[in-house]
Amino acid sequence: MTSATLTGSALRTRIVDGLAIRHRDTGGQPGPTLLMTSPWPESLLAFRRIWPRLAPMGRLVAVDLPGFGHSEGRTDLFTPSAMGDFLYALIGEWGLGTPHVLAPDVGTGAALFLAARHPASVASVIVGSGGAAYPLDVSGALADMIAAPDLGFLDDFDARASIGAVVDAAAPKDEEPEVWEDYVSAYEDGRFAESARYVRAYPAELPLLGDLLPSITAPVLVMSAEHDELVPPANGVYLHDRLPNSRIVSVDSGHFPWEQASATYGVTVSRWLDGEHARVADA
Repeated sequence: MTSATLTGSALRTRIVDGLAIRHRDTGGQPGPTLLMTSPWPESLLAFRRIWPRLAPMGRLVAVDLPGFGHSEGRTDLFTPSAMGDFLYALIGEWGLGTPHVLAPDVGTGAALFLAARHPASVASVIVGSGGAAYPLDVSGALADMIAAPDLGFLDDFDARASIGAVVDAAAPKDEEPEVWEDYVSAYEDGRFAESARYVRAYPAELPLLGDLLPSITAPVLVMSAEHDELVPPANGVYLHDRLPNSRIVSVDSGHFPWEQASATYGVTVSRWLDGEHARVADA
């Protein structure tokens, strides 16, 4: 199995804070370390298309966040701020040094809380496609989920049908059945309802994050999907306007640019790691 491959057979589980965390680690090699966190409702396999481009650049560590993908979860971690502290613990326990952090979707808030509260822990942060603006600027099913009075509306949720339809845009069942199954099976048996607690924390957490954004000194690359049906590009603009050292890039894609526009996404991340982040910091 080469480091340039991200497949189910290459995945391992490791304990962090008492939780079994599924991950893929290419191990020590020259170059920067990139920590990658799973988007929702997918898993770390979402990075399979950009992995071959990034693998030669340094050490890649991809994780399913607690309660997402196929990692164990815990109720107290289903907020962006708590997840940021979890990432800080993981970086220390796994000896990742000062990694770059690629954290799209639900990882956006966690990575920014990490950079704000533990500034020496990251070299840079790459975010986007996650709710960030306050007042909230989300739409579709995501907005409905956050606005619901409680999680009761998910009591009869059919993860196989509903999640399957959503992720088919990124991993078509007919073309990539193993990836599609990995995504869908990750949120069966009530796991989707549990993970929804995370985005339902946005109304309380995003105002706190907004206050912290001007204090983040790490360079931040904000990647926004032009046709995102859940998280409008205005969320990326909100971040870029408040972060002192940031660059914003617009990608011609729907909500899953790491898959739907993987060539552009991979090139943009590789250029960032190859020195662009330093130029943003020095600007």
